[in-house]
Amino acid sequence: MRKIIHIDMDCFYAAIEERDEPSLRGKPVAVAGKDRRSVLTTANYEARKYGCRSAMPVFKALELCPHLVLVPVRFDHYRAVSAQLRAIFGRFTGLIEPLSLDEAFLDVSELQSAASSVAREIRAQISEETRLTASAGISSNKMIAKIASDWRKPNGQFEVKPEQIPAFIAALPVGRLWGVGRKMSEKLAALGVATCAELQHFDQIELSRRFGKWGLELWELCRGIDERPVTPDRTRKSLSSEMTFAENIRVLPALVGPMRGMLEGLAEDLAAHHADRVIRALVVKLKFADFERTTAERAWPMLEPAVFEDLLAEAWKRGHDRAVRLLGVGVRFEDPQEQQQLEFFGDRAD
Repeated sequence: MRKIIHIDMDCFYAAIEERDEPSLRGKPVAVAGKDRRSVLTTANYEARKYGCRSAMPVFKALELCPHLVLVPVRFDHYRAVSAQLRAIFGRFTGLIEPLSLDEAFLDVSELQSAASSVAREIRAQISEETRLTASAGISSNKMIAKIASDWRKPNGQFEVKPEQIPAFIAALPVGRLWGVGRKMSEKLAALGVATCAELQHFDQIELSRRFGKWGLELWELCRGIDERPVTPDRTRKSLSSEMTFAENIRVLPALVGPMRGMLEGLAEDLAAHHADRVIRALVVKLKFADFERTTAERAWPMLEPAVFEDLLAEAWKRGHDRAVRLLGVGVRFEDPQEQQQLEFFGDRAD
């Protein structure tokens, strides 16, 4: 039986700032850019009580919470702490799939200890060594583990055992499933579907007829079926960063601020971990409110913010005024083996 743990740090960026500056504790805190036109990268739980959320424009957050404390982004520092977390995970398993700086899947199936005990020990070591808190979800597959990690936030954990999955998933609102956002929830609500149990009444043929290939995925998801393995880092073909917005973004300028922040982090990651790789192309990805995706790409040998902004505008136009729920930026690398072959053949005499 697989034993999957999803570790999710609690308000990671804001928590680091509170840890480093104790005077911030108990106050509504958000990490954001330097001007009112930028957006929040994250907000702590105190700020969330006022409605402040990640990707919200700073001016709107200040309207909701005039005494909000704004702290500048320090991606280099957050990445250093993330490396500490990765080192802790590595003490327990090599099967680690990072999702972002502050969350990861771990496959601990080979350990004799119960997964819940392993998760508890990981969280204890995180607390002791970083003075930060983490929440954990435990189950036999990635989707259920990820959902479960939200159950006892902050600083808690929740396990869904295999025999509990049918009852657990049946009671969930369909909006808790991966890939089901507001628009899809509305489409399902029009069919009289609010929970996974209600969605289970539709067979594969009907869901496929209504939603295409996505319908077949829905049939599995609403039953708690997820066979994807935890995939550790391999030789990267690309490097990217994605942000899913708490509220859909409806105007192009509101995407520029978050993208610039993501590019700063991407540049730091490239310099720290992939300085020897050759960049082949730059990429911008958008996922719209209806879950359709588009990717704009251009062959370019270096990180160039102006090129990314051009690609963002190109991808935005394809949406025809649809709101955006996810923004991704990244680079594609030259294949090292192909590069070696090209260099080898280039040196041969005809």
